[in-house]
Amino acid sequence: MAIMSAQEMFSDAQAITVSAASTNVIDFGSPGTWVGSTIAITDDKGNSAICLGIQVTEAFATLTSLAIAVQKDDNAAFASATTIYTETILQAALIVGKKTAVRVIPYSADEPYLRIYYTVNGSSATTGKITAGIMELENPWGNR
Repeated sequence: MAIMSAQEMFSDAQAITVSAASTNVIDFGSPGTWVGSTIAITDDKGNSAICLGIQVTEAFATLTSLAIAVQKDDNAAFASATTIYTETILQAALIVGKKTAVRVIPYSADEPYLRIYYTVNGSSATTGKITAGIMELENPWGNR
């Protein structure tokens, strides 16, 4: 069983019928400075023990596929979002219980804000929900 914290959730049974950002954005904050220094610490959450777990909680219907993109930005409004990871799942696999995971956040996660952006491909989905969040590293969900 995976452990997820409510404070580290991107989506909690979020309905995805059209392309949309995750309900929640995670703010990792900005790095400070070393004691006695004025030089900022280089921020990089990548290749750490941070794993993102994503699970279908309601089956998807009528779309062709769903693209799941992890995005970073320097502001919570995601005015200049950059995608650092993406995966596309075909509709036939988007059944209740389908799990996927990003085992480590890529090295390029060097900005304070992260979100997930879901892109519905083909027709709009008539049903479909996702739960996604940061989880423990060792998990049965697979590796990316």
